[in-house]
Amino acid sequence: MRIPLGSVPHRATRPAAREPHVLHVTQPVEGGVARFVTDLATAQLAAGLRVTVACPRGGTLPHALREAGCRVLPWEATRSPGPRLPGEVARLARLVRDVRPDVLHAHSAKAGLAARLALRGRRPTVFQPHAWSFEAVDGVMAQAALRWEQFAARWATRVLCVSEAERRTGEQHGIVARWHVIPNGVDTSRFQPEGNVARSAAGPLVVCVGRLCRQKGQDVLLQAWPAVVRQLPAARLVLVGDGPDAARLRAMAPPSVEFAGPAADAAPWYRAADVVVLPSRWEGMALVPLEAMACARPVLVTDVDGARESLPPGHLPHCVVPPEDPDTLARALTALLLRGPLRAALGAQGRAHVLAAHDVQQTADAVTDVYRELLGIVTTLVVVPNQSRESITT
Repeated sequence: MRIPLGSVPHRATRPAAREPHVLHVTQPVEGGVARFVTDLATAQLAAGLRVTVACPRGGTLPHALREAGCRVLPWEATRSPGPRLPGEVARLARLVRDVRPDVLHAHSAKAGLAARLALRGRRPTVFQPHAWSFEAVDGVMAQAALRWEQFAARWATRVLCVSEAERRTGEQHGIVARWHVIPNGVDTSRFQPEGNVARSAAGPLVVCVGRLCRQKGQDVLLQAWPAVVRQLPAARLVLVGDGPDAARLRAMAPPSVEFAGPAADAAPWYRAADVVVLPSRWEGMALVPLEAMACARPVLVTDVDGARESLPPGHLPHCVVPPEDPDTLARALTALLLRGPLRAALGAQGRAHVLAAHDVQQTADAVTDVYRELLGIVTTLVVVPNQSRESITT
């Protein structure tokens, strides 16, 4: 039943049965996917769910999860498919038999591959791509990745996308799935304007946070950077992160570029920045712009999946550029650095937007509602007067 807007003032829900036990499976233990899993698992634990996470040892993810009180089980897996895949699938199948979760939630391509091969639809399975695997490769590999996603969608009870654009990309490539779209959210108490600020040199500071890899487009940013410095000689660029392209990027970087390495907490760098830039080649919906806006910093992003959906409308003329276009990127970045009042206005608008639309608690609640729907858990509607809410589905 759908209850139209305004017909009830407020709702609260109480599960009529125990909360579901969810097993999250992820291969990345650093970067955006790891941060998403950490925040989601932490919020679900706080809401009373039973949560287990299977992931490789190492990286920041296992420690952060254990600090939050989450059960973490080792699942050793390489980033790409290869000769170890059968063993990875078998280990995950044994782990699922031991854990006996109500729902398995697989994050990103490798976990999605192994989980769907291990379960083949025999248990409620949510697959969340966090950007499509076929966008990350070229040629024969891209064709193989796409054919797999087209075939394996039948083994996902839901394919959960972080943006409408990510869903459309899947549909346009012939993936037929039971879709659900839930935008990314971030911890707005952790990412906020107040707090520690990273060291920075005098002059305008541009910060780029992300894994140093082809997806994130730091090479395009370095191609654009000399044009920015010609207009603003005191400008500095800091790349925060590490990854497979680190050596190549260092070799092409001029002296005005600093490599800060990975940061356990990127918030101080966001707060120090005059502009946060993410020149990605592809995304689902990147966390970095949301985190930066939560810190009230202006962002400049490329027009890839999820970018426009993550920004408030007032940002679009100033803060979105085509991917792989260093000239346009340089002009837009220079324009933002030259306009202090505009940056302040964009920062304030961004913070308000994230609080309203991209708080991690909203994301966690919506994901948990998907689990409940799959498991047929009934909720009880409680009316509280004088508080308006949007329409409710029950």
